[in-house]
Amino acid sequence: MANVIDITGLPPERVVFTPSPLAELGAALHALSEPGHHPGLHGWVTATNAALKTDLADRLCEADILWRSSRSDILLPARPGATLAEDLDELDKIDDERFVAAAFEITCSPRYTLPTPSPLVDAGERARIREMAAARGPRQAAFTDRMLTDPDGLRVWLRRLFEDCEEAFFGDIWRRVGIQLAADARHKTELLRRKGLAETLSATSRALWLEDAPDGSGGGSGSTRIVLDKLAQGRTTAFADPADPGVTFLPTSFGWPHLVFAHAQGWRPVLQYPVASPELPAPAALELVQQRLEALGHPMRMQLCRTLSRGPHSTGELAEAFGITSPEVSRHIATLKKAGLIQTRRRGRYVLHQLDLQVVARLGSDFLEGVLR
Repeated sequence: MANVIDITGLPPERVVFTPSPLAELGAALHALSEPGHHPGLHGWVTATNAALKTDLADRLCEADILWRSSRSDILLPARPGATLAEDLDELDKIDDERFVAAAFEITCSPRYTLPTPSPLVDAGERARIREMAAARGPRQAAFTDRMLTDPDGLRVWLRRLFEDCEEAFFGDIWRRVGIQLAADARHKTELLRRKGLAETLSATSRALWLEDAPDGSGGGSGSTRIVLDKLAQGRTTAFADPADPGVTFLPTSFGWPHLVFAHAQGWRPVLQYPVASPELPAPAALELVQQRLEALGHPMRMQLCRTLSRGPHSTGELAEAFGITSPEVSRHIATLKKAGLIQTRRRGRYVLHQLDLQVVARLGSDFLEGVLR
């Protein structure tokens, strides 16, 4: 599975790396509401939540449908401003129907890339949004009803909420991390100019790469695509918004392990990526994680791993210990080795196999990072 952005024919200058105060606030609010996704931020989450005034904490809980399970599209601007006020001013320019439709683009629904009417004008879409909100709790349902019945009033309320967040905690955060994010965006922009998009994507995340797809006729070069290694399928084009073609990359210091991708119908694709730091592990390919889990799904291979975790063993030793033939052991060993779970070395005339404990120890976190990505 993967998400794909078709960028065929897109000028390089239309690929933009830039920080966004609103997107960073959205990432911070998500971390506050889902600390389990961000174990490295537990200290900051605990201190910030403890310092919030009761009124602000209550309002954040009321509106958290916009950022708790996944990020609302309104929090990922394609043309960010230098300040939160500038981002909010641009948000204010969106008409109510488009704003409300974008606000509730918060699920992993296959309908996401299809043209859907605004819930302000379509009864079926309005019912779907209300049902989705009701499943998240009574306060979130009440917030949704307010958005649907009084969008103008709710938009004023929401802007005030974000401004109060800036005063309470986000202003200090942005003064600290905004410089780092701007530096990362400048570095990626320069790398794009000097080395090209393929190398820039690789430097941005190992879960991103450039792919040239054949046209199928044998007579052309085909399409050029940005591929996002995520447990979801989505397809869009850099020309989704004909008035503003391109792709926007937003760095975040709060985002890991998420790689957030907004690509609703008619909207310019936006991707928010975590800024690399030495303490962050490189993401494992989802196909490799799946291969490792499948390799461990066989009961005999689990027993072999138990023995191989305690030290190196030869094929003959394993066959004798488990009462199976050497060819059977070899087939199981080959599966585990292909998945990268064991190491093999030669000692004289013996070939010894041993479980790679570091790889196995990371498997749980690799899986968790993959499903959260």
